[in-house]
Amino acid sequence: MSNFLTEHLIHRDDAFMLIHKPAGLLTVPGRTPDLQDCLINRLLDCEPRTLLIHRLDRDTSGLLVFALNKAAQTHISRQFQQRQTDKTYQALVAGQLQGEGTIDIPVVYDPTRPPLHQVDVDAAKPALTHWKSLEQLSVNSYPVTRVELTPITGRSHQLRVHMQYLGHPIIGDTLYATPEQQLLSSRLCLHAQQLSFEHPMTAQRMDFTCEVPF
Repeated sequence: MSNFLTEHLIHRDDAFMLIHKPAGLLTVPGRTPDLQDCLINRLLDCEPRTLLIHRLDRDTSGLLVFALNKAAQTHISRQFQQRQTDKTYQALVAGQLQGEGTIDIPVVYDPTRPPLHQVDVDAAKPALTHWKSLEQLSVNSYPVTRVELTPITGRSHQLRVHMQYLGHPIIGDTLYATPEQQLLSSRLCLHAQQLSFEHPMTAQRMDFTCEVPF
């Protein structure tokens, strides 16, 4: 087993692997030769059976599940498609955010500003995020809030765009935060902390967590 897999493996059995993806690493290869280093290619180097199920943005860290056979890939992928999985994230967002709430507004790709996405109230596909304030903090005397984010849908950049729409961008976000908010952290402070789903072989509910690195 490679050092990378040893360092980032959370769980492994005959059906799937749970991996802690570090921030700054693509889940799958990009289009250009300089973007071929990615999580799935690193996993394939040491486990050729690795099969993709879902993704995280390059700058997001946290839990990803990879199947080790086609049946498991189909079974777990169907759970994601039918929203039978449970996922929670933690983030540090700019400003003081109190209480909890729901953001229900579609998020779509903005072809005029790639790779940005934006809210679009007229879009057909919904985007739904629950948020909850956990802790008030300060970074370099700038007020920030630790929040728990639960995406009900899985649109690209959904959590990042929804928090910007709420007026509290995720700090360190080079796409959606202000320059001042970007400088508050050397990384995007968004982490996939918890993931649960039904085991494809035993039907047992499996729940995994990954320590928040910020």
